[in-house]
Amino acid sequence: MKFSAAIITLSAGLATATPVFRTPAPGRHVSRSIKKRQVPQEHSHDFVLTITGEMLRLNNPKEIQDPVFGLLGDAAAKEGAGSVTNLACLKQETADQAFTNAKEIGDLRGMAGALLFQAIERNTGGVGVASKLCDEAAVNPEIGALTQHQDAASTGAGAINKAVTLELAKQLAGIGADPNLALLSGTFAPGDTSDTTGKGNSCDQEEPDLGCIFSQGLLVMDATEDEISSAVADVTPTFTGTGGIFATDLVDLASFSVASGTEVADLATIVNGAATGAASATGAASATATAEAPAATNTGKAAEKTAGAGAGAGAGAGATKSFAC
Repeated sequence: MKFSAAIITLSAGLATATPVFRTPAPGRHVSRSIKKRQVPQEHSHDFVLTITGEMLRLNNPKEIQDPVFGLLGDAAAKEGAGSVTNLACLKQETADQAFTNAKEIGDLRGMAGALLFQAIERNTGGVGVASKLCDEAAVNPEIGALTQHQDAASTGAGAINKAVTLELAKQLAGIGADPNLALLSGTFAPGDTSDTTGKGNSCDQEEPDLGCIFSQGLLVMDATEDEISSAVADVTPTFTGTGGIFATDLVDLASFSVASGTEVADLATIVNGAATGAASATGAASATATAEAPAATNTGKAAEKTAGAGAGAGAGAGATKSFAC
């Protein structure tokens, strides 16, 4: 994975009319001050961090500085973790609080964004290195049912990532959100584990509307739309909210590659094992159904379907690939 330092600009209150960004409520004071902080980051799944950050700021008792810190290696994550001391769980803590806040106001867009945040990849120190799993139970069962994607070149990643995507689709369907959003949680094609730069197949261009993994056509989906449909066939929504977003409003799903792996890991075993301290990403994968890092098929260039540009309200948008440890 690539180690790069970028200036993240936090601009509170800039809004557009895209499915990602929200216009501030009437009468709400919006600060125009610009605050800059420097952290190593890239911009693969920017829209996920934008939405998660918006929801987190509604109520942030642990004072997590920004969602991007949950995706960083421990050394960098510590700088923005607030009162969270278990850095392997900072990402989950962020997703959990954002989901809680969104659920309280019935915001499907926010709930979906938090679920996606829980599922996207967390940085590690090199190509093919799996990230450490959170060993604490989540507050929300929807968040607790998930864990993060792993580097596509790491052991068993194909089976793990497919399992994460399919479970994410079920959780999205369960709250009445678009299950195809789960396909957007995928990562890059497997990189070369001998790559000493750590870059792999990642990207590092800011794309506040979506993320560079989408705009550059680098996303490798872990499942097909038919597989998503089959996975959620028996799911009955148990929540009624408003303001959802749809994958097809953001991208052309047909333009992305689909991983060729067919095996699916036992995600419940992985998640529950991590919570009891009995599993790591690679260890749990080895104990369940695994597959080698899959090759990509149906390659194509992503087609953006956005309706504007700009930074979200204090978004601090970042990505899953390649943060310094």
